[in-house]
Amino acid sequence: MPLMDMPLEELRAYLPAREEPADFDAFWRETLAEARRHDRAPEFTPYDACLTEIDVFDVRFPGFAGDPVAGWLLVPARATAPLPCVVGFLGYGGGRGFPHEWLSWPAAGYAHLVMDTRGQGGSLQPGATGDPHGSAGASSPGMVTRGIEDPHAYYYRRVFTDAVRAVDAARAHPAVDPARVVVAGGSQGGGIALAAAALARDVRAALVNQPSLTHYRRALDVVEGNAYREIWTYLRTHREAGERVFRTLSYFDGVNFAARATAPALFSVALMDDICPPSTVFAAHNHWAGPKEIRVWPWNRHEGGGWFQDMEQLRFLRALLASA
Repeated sequence: MPLMDMPLEELRAYLPAREEPADFDAFWRETLAEARRHDRAPEFTPYDACLTEIDVFDVRFPGFAGDPVAGWLLVPARATAPLPCVVGFLGYGGGRGFPHEWLSWPAAGYAHLVMDTRGQGGSLQPGATGDPHGSAGASSPGMVTRGIEDPHAYYYRRVFTDAVRAVDAARAHPAVDPARVVVAGGSQGGGIALAAAALARDVRAALVNQPSLTHYRRALDVVEGNAYREIWTYLRTHREAGERVFRTLSYFDGVNFAARATAPALFSVALMDDICPPSTVFAAHNHWAGPKEIRVWPWNRHEGGGWFQDMEQLRFLRALLASA
């Protein structure tokens, strides 16, 4: 497959204008304040995952509107002091799956909280979190267009709020050092990590692999795959709704979150990615307000760097935390 976006030298300089509503910060401030009024303590129930070197907890914490959100917390057994924690967010369609799927971070000495994505978990790993909120109006199949003509009703308002509350939940566990919480994810999970890095308080770092939910207009100009196909399908059917849709999406655009995120970040991008176009990834990277690095995988599609990128993240985080 040939390269499907700009040449790399143009991508490195690509800094598009951001479409940002005037009340962006107020919208998220009010959303999170309302969520935190549901101040139940997160629940960590010991879970027998047949793992002798990892302590596993079945997690429930209050997310958007106090809705219960599931997760796993994995902690290296016999840890003697609070540990850094990687809070992980999942790709589109995935759920939290099983604890033995998430061993890399605890094997490296970190706690790892995996957040289930509400309403998903039906096409990849199984999930355990419903989404009890109906969205007024129509939507195309999937999650991405649910409530898409109203930012207050939009599905990702709930998901991004859950992500911030996942960081809060991780910090509440005694095995976690609250000053060393990292957010991480790829594809949809990368888009969620962009939001969490900007909205959660003082995360230590962000690990962002080929994020979606970013630079929507450009994405829809370049690809029609996966989640972006759902938006394209909706707009093709609701021909009069374009400006309302893009106004809603401006509250959830990873580029706008990147411009507010100040933690050190490691991005990755695949130059043949036809699901999350390289220009949308570089838009978020180039607008990132804090220290940043990006790993470029020239010959890969949406799988990105795979295990190679995992190794890059392990090295990056070890160096970062060693220098703290």
